[in-house]
Amino acid sequence: MHKIVKIALVVVGLIGAVLWFMLPESEMPVTEAVNNGALNTMFTITYILLGVAILFSLVFSLMNLFANPASLKKSLFVIVGFLLVLGIGYVMADGTDVSIQEMADRGITTDESTIRQIGAGINVFFILTLIAVGAMLWGGVRKMIK
Repeated sequence: MHKIVKIALVVVGLIGAVLWFMLPESEMPVTEAVNNGALNTMFTITYILLGVAILFSLVFSLMNLFANPASLKKSLFVIVGFLLVLGIGYVMADGTDVSIQEMADRGITTDESTIRQIGAGINVFFILTLIAVGAMLWGGVRKMIK
């Protein structure tokens, strides 16, 4: 299996090197450079490699997760805790933080639901930041006490 992966990586690397030399010159107008086949092929290869990396990392993570019941239980607690933080963040957002008319005057069409979702995202960010800082402080205090 390792030989196949190494050969595939060498082939992808050679294709990438060939495509690198086929890229448009820096003086070429952007409108023409966007339609370059080598550039589009490099993006396609990048997306394929990213997809393969995501797929393998998910598969191996889930395999390791289900192999150990203790880690599965801990992961479920973390997921439920994160969903709880999402719920708290959404409840804390009221959707009236920004005037919808002012947003429309600036050319941004939005509604109260979108504003509430954005507010919920900001609230979740702050809650998770507080949890992270609290965990670091708790760890530091416990280390100093011992």
